[in-house]
Amino acid sequence: MTRATTVRAVLAAAVLLVSVFITLTMSPRLGLDLQGGTRMVLQAEDSATVEANRETTDRTLEVLRQRIDSLGVAEPVLTRSGEDRIIVELPDVQDPRQAAAVIGRTAQLSFHAVQGATPPGTEPESKPEPESGSGSGRLTLPDEQGTQLDLGPARLSGAGVKDATASFEAQQAAGWTVKLDFHKDAGKDWTRLTGEAACHPAGDERRRVAIVLDEKVISSPQVDPSVGCQAGLPSGGTQITGSFSAKEARDLALLIKGGALPVPVEIVEQRTVGPTLGAAAIDASAQAALIGAAATALFITFVYRLFGALAAVALAAYGVISYAALVGLGVTLTLPGLAGFVLAIGMAVDANVLVFERAREECQDRPARSLRSALTTGFQKAFSAVADSNITTLLAAGLLFFLGSGPVKGFGVTLAIGVVASMFSALVIARALTEIAAGSRFVSDYRGVNGIARPGSVRTWLTRKDPQLFRKPVRWLVVSTALVAVAVAGIVVRGVDLGVEFTGGRLVEYSTSRPVDVETARSTLADAGFGDAEVTTAGDGDISVRTGKLDNDGEHTLREALATEGGETTKVRDELIGPSLGDELRRNALIALSVAVFVQLAYLAMRFRWTFAVASVVGMVHDVVIVVGAFAWLGRPVDGIFLAALLTVIGYSVNDSVVVFDRVRELWAGNRKTPLATIARRAVLQTVPRTVNTGMGALFILVALAVLGGDSLADFALALLIGIVVGTWSSVFTAVPGALVLERTTGAPPPVPGKASRRARAPRRAPLDNGARV
Repeated sequence: MTRATTVRAVLAAAVLLVSVFITLTMSPRLGLDLQGGTRMVLQAEDSATVEANRETTDRTLEVLRQRIDSLGVAEPVLTRSGEDRIIVELPDVQDPRQAAAVIGRTAQLSFHAVQGATPPGTEPESKPEPESGSGSGRLTLPDEQGTQLDLGPARLSGAGVKDATASFEAQQAAGWTVKLDFHKDAGKDWTRLTGEAACHPAGDERRRVAIVLDEKVISSPQVDPSVGCQAGLPSGGTQITGSFSAKEARDLALLIKGGALPVPVEIVEQRTVGPTLGAAAIDASAQAALIGAAATALFITFVYRLFGALAAVALAAYGVISYAALVGLGVTLTLPGLAGFVLAIGMAVDANVLVFERAREECQDRPARSLRSALTTGFQKAFSAVADSNITTLLAAGLLFFLGSGPVKGFGVTLAIGVVASMFSALVIARALTEIAAGSRFVSDYRGVNGIARPGSVRTWLTRKDPQLFRKPVRWLVVSTALVAVAVAGIVVRGVDLGVEFTGGRLVEYSTSRPVDVETARSTLADAGFGDAEVTTAGDGDISVRTGKLDNDGEHTLREALATEGGETTKVRDELIGPSLGDELRRNALIALSVAVFVQLAYLAMRFRWTFAVASVVGMVHDVVIVVGAFAWLGRPVDGIFLAALLTVIGYSVNDSVVVFDRVRELWAGNRKTPLATIARRAVLQTVPRTVNTGMGALFILVALAVLGGDSLADFALALLIGIVVGTWSSVFTAVPGALVLERTTGAPPPVPGKASRRARAPRRAPLDNGARV
């Protein structure tokens, strides 16, 4: 075993041990679409006096955090998105009406005189009822330590606060403090309030002033003993002191200032997923992963014998490493992300297939060379194609993350992690295993055992038939044009069924205890005042209802109407998209597709001749149009998950074209006088085994997802199934003929042979010639 092989083996073992440890000791972080709950996206809006920007949105977020905590929701998550949006995730919340009502309230900040207190653990004799009249209510609320404070009427509202800042007072040894500054008239009210409190002796509860935000005491400081009765505190010189940490002081200032400057928020997106749907999706994905991975492992073992079995071991290691990376990095696993994880298992064999097919060619061209030497050359020659194909997939994943929304971002992250993990499993783990096996005399001597010393059946059949594929390349372009025309006809005639994510509106899926047919449900909802609702079936007898603008109270009424026919009615999932967000998501989808085309074109033009780059992009656009057209003909919805599938198809299509053109470039550089059509034919015939074997690995996974995944994953799998089949076609019969036609218009010379090509053109030695010379 060489030193390089030893290093790879040790590195693989170390990474696997760490991955197994993470897998056994940490749990995945599930998104709401898997664990169940409600996700809201809030849009901050300008008010008459305040602009919705990063700062004011942060203040609003802190106020909302306090409100949602009061609802008792377990582990809510609030984050700012961009400059003026807030994402709220509420696990296990199935009826978001109360949360939406609490979120929609304007912040209420007020300042009160403390008129008495009840120690913690004792009940007050009576809780004063709020009196009628604005600002005249009396409250009994607990302070920061739990002491019940009897508060007088509100003397000052949050609108009077001009600013609140946290600062560290080192000179007075006061530590972290919060400085208050009031508007002119409010400052007078503050001086009067603190002056009245100062009339009580030091230490008396009535010498305190309570600051209340949304009926919760956030601070109740004592007026300093140095302040005289009726003198009060000036507006600009007011400081709240206490044993604050830096974070506590900043949070307090943020709450006071946030209450003073409330930013109105609008719910532009709301998604609710029932716990049963998420659990079913996890079970279905796990079954699809196991079945698909087992089928893929059996297939590559059948094709590549022992080395295929070792690649299957590396595939299992890939699954452990990628899962551990997701868990260790704290990536939120969403439904599209879970599908991406499962899909990446099938695509992870691509690099191994490329290497093994290259090694087979080396064994076929030079039968006398050792198995280890052929394997090493296979890894060397396949590296450029492996790198280029994975970079194009990473570009697609990056676009999904930066231009996608919600759960689709999770798919981009999962896909990117899968690409990196698959590279490691193929170039480190699989290489270490196969190099160790290749060093065995038994494996080297018995050529039928190792799986690469003999050409495969597909390669043998193609070599024997030697079809003249590109004698008339234009005819293949005519066939591809006809397929595109059929797809465009579907888009024009049937139209594209844009999902609620792109149009705005509301889509709710219900499960009923008694079967309800579509016509009965439609009639029942029409009688209840929902005549414009689109009613269809979904899943196992579920009812799907799509409407225009519908608030949470309206959805509750709709559900009650449906329950009159269906009995107990449970909400399985709920998606609400505001019209402005729908327009934005639709615009972002078009931008994502356009950027994908441009980025792939730029990368391919940098790596290949411009003719190859343009032909690859034409093939990619061909695939996108056909997939969209197929969904139009089938009447399937086009939504965010479909966009994720479409961008994945783009990466897969370019991946296939890269492999073919990488071989064309290599062969052309070594045979500069051979016609390009002949070179292209040889390149295609040499790479077809890789394309077939890689495609089969992905197809096993996708078929399992389509059959087991239910409605939530079926459309995703269907789009990718169509895309992989069409992408395989276009990489051979659209991109290559297109490049041949474009090359006729340019006078550029063939590519210059590189070092690898010069080595490939070195004269072959006789079988018994070891190359030694004197």
